[in-house]
Amino acid sequence: MKNFSAFGEPDQVKSFMASRKRRGTTWQAVFIFATVLAVLFLVLLLSSIIDSVFGYTVIRNEVEPSTLVETKNQVADFSREELIQVAQTHLSSGILRRVVYEKPLEERSDRDLVGLIEQYILKPKVLRTWGMWESLTQQKEIEAFAAANENSQIIFRNWLTPAFLVADQSADPLQAGIRTALLGSLWIIFITLLFSFPIGVGAAIYLQEYAKDNRLNRILQLNIFNLSAVPSIIYGLLGLAVFVRAMEPLTSGSLFTTIVDNTANGRTILSGGLTLGLLVLPIIIINTQEALKAVPDSLRMSAYGVGATKWQTIWYQVLPVSIDRILTGTILALSRALGETAPLVVIGASTFISVDPSGIFSKFTTLPIQIYQWSARPQGAYRNIAAAAIVALLILLLIMNSAAIWTRDKIAKKKRLEA
Repeated sequence: MKNFSAFGEPDQVKSFMASRKRRGTTWQAVFIFATVLAVLFLVLLLSSIIDSVFGYTVIRNEVEPSTLVETKNQVADFSREELIQVAQTHLSSGILRRVVYEKPLEERSDRDLVGLIEQYILKPKVLRTWGMWESLTQQKEIEAFAAANENSQIIFRNWLTPAFLVADQSADPLQAGIRTALLGSLWIIFITLLFSFPIGVGAAIYLQEYAKDNRLNRILQLNIFNLSAVPSIIYGLLGLAVFVRAMEPLTSGSLFTTIVDNTANGRTILSGGLTLGLLVLPIIIINTQEALKAVPDSLRMSAYGVGATKWQTIWYQVLPVSIDRILTGTILALSRALGETAPLVVIGASTFISVDPSGIFSKFTTLPIQIYQWSARPQGAYRNIAAAAIVALLILLLIMNSAAIWTRDKIAKKKRLEA
């Protein structure tokens, strides 16, 4: 008597299972290959950036240290008394007054004095730079280049230093830093979060929990999905027309005080933050809706069963359960906003500014804009500081995301304990 099963004869079942196993193994190999390829590209990208942060640099001083103090070829070899004497003698009167006003020479550390002399007296100029790999493999070529340029010297330089983080912008790549751009990015993200998070979550709650399934709301939902895919430069044009021009009295601060930066003309941190807020708003709405959909209806029915109102159910039951997913979507949206350049350039963000932003009505620049501006310059040293700024931006993203994830987990854990 033949053995039959629900799937056919035994031979057919074995053949079907073997075929399905082969397909599963094939797709598993494809997925593993795609993952390895993605990781490989990320490693190559990160290594190419880090390669430009470290390496040899050939510089030539406008004034040699030996002409300041005889028999000493390095400023680091100067004694403290010699450093103070050289600064007092060779600094211009205007720079010396400014330096002494900020902090007297006698109260400065040896490191500060060396930096002053190098910046204002020696005035080193970068002749050429090499990346880490080139520095390890082309040492003879580097030495030959230095020998061909009289009075030049080779130094191994790390472009990502604490001084780079706290220095302002400069036309000299050896003195340039990202402090102004870093503060501008933090201000922009802060305004973006304040604007987009409450509006986005509120809109998602209405659309998911209150809105009826009618034609108007379906059209509204469709437009939100479409807006999430609109190129960011379109939002820049919208921000230029609405926030910079139409709302200039508000975004420039002239509506509140007569003491404003007239050169900003609405091209301020407030305009930038609102523009990026519009950019990430559809993303936050969609992510929040998906988080609310994931909450089982049985939880809502249980709350209604004990007499809770709709708003009480949402506030005390639905939101605590979905807050971790909502914050995850917000984190991803803000990460996108932190890396945006096109909309901020359109609304008039400065590409070179050395004055730190002091409020929401200040002119600004951001790290991505500064990286773009440095990368576009032909001098090799600017590519090195652009790579250092990229690493700083990645570290900022990592810190911001880690802090947000930690806060999200703490809030979710607290809500679960309270429930």
